[in-house]
Amino acid sequence: MFFRNISNLLSSDLAIDLGTANTLVYVRGKGVILSEPSVVAVSRKDARSNGKILAVGFEAKKMLGVTPSGIEAIRPMKDGVIADFEITQSMLRHFIRKTHYRRIIKPRMIVAVPSGITQVEKKAVREAAEQAGASEVHLIEEPMAAAIGAGLPITEPAANMIVDIGGGTTEVAIISLAGIVFSKSVRIGGDKMNEAIAHYIRRKYNLHIGERTAEQIKHEIGSAYPADSVDSIEVRGRHSVSSLPMSVAIDSEEIRKAITEQLETIVNTIKSALEQIPPELAADIVTRGIVLTGGGALLKRLDVLLREETHLPIIIADEPLKTVAYGSGRALESLDTLRDITIQ
Repeated sequence: MFFRNISNLLSSDLAIDLGTANTLVYVRGKGVILSEPSVVAVSRKDARSNGKILAVGFEAKKMLGVTPSGIEAIRPMKDGVIADFEITQSMLRHFIRKTHYRRIIKPRMIVAVPSGITQVEKKAVREAAEQAGASEVHLIEEPMAAAIGAGLPITEPAANMIVDIGGGTTEVAIISLAGIVFSKSVRIGGDKMNEAIAHYIRRKYNLHIGERTAEQIKHEIGSAYPADSVDSIEVRGRHSVSSLPMSVAIDSEEIRKAITEQLETIVNTIKSALEQIPPELAADIVTRGIVLTGGGALLKRLDVLLREETHLPIIIADEPLKTVAYGSGRALESLDTLRDITIQ
């Protein structure tokens, strides 16, 4: 006990939700203490400074679409997995230093990953975490972490259905007896919706907008299901013909139509999961419903759309953006007893 207490003073284990859009860090005994965009600003000015990290997280996200020549704002995660190993490693190291300061011993880490991740992608995540300073790395599937974070009774012999909609992926899973009965990961999420919005505005209005503007539009007036009233927003960008700055008014119905394809993919993935589960578990879901987590769960009236399409109760987790991080953290704090839910 004495040596364990000394170890806790020298090190603090971490759980990381390494997301396409945001990275969250859970510190054992403290909870989620960091939530920042998964963005890194890198210098490309000359050979000497090439690859030098200029900013990470919030400061780097401000540079998306507005960087001068020689500076590049990079999102090293794509579709829920590592797209740029070295930049991801640098980003992780930065976040670990912010949350693990004044510690001597390297921390143990548990990292949440998509359920459809390949062996090569698993290896990349482990190596990035180890190179960033982890002494020991465990992986947990995002839907399992989301279910734990949402407070679902995953160890009971009953079905728990979770839909985690992140920036790069949507994870649909049915969990029973601390195991995943069925899971499917589709590389559709908030980022694809942002791209669809930008594409729609460019096609209809000949107006080019940036990634941050598309995301802002989605947050402010995006909706998954028609509402009684229609909201609108003024959008500014560059006209594709004249190349001059201009603005247009966009309403929420247009944005709903722009993201229809992505919403249909999510709905069809959920229906596919429901079609493939045993009748006994299906009966549980009729009673318990479907729990939504992830940033996509905050899209207005998404719960209404899913209720209409599935005729099942839809519950949005209390803090959908932090659910995976909370679940990963709880798994970390009970690693000895929950080791079976981690993946190899």
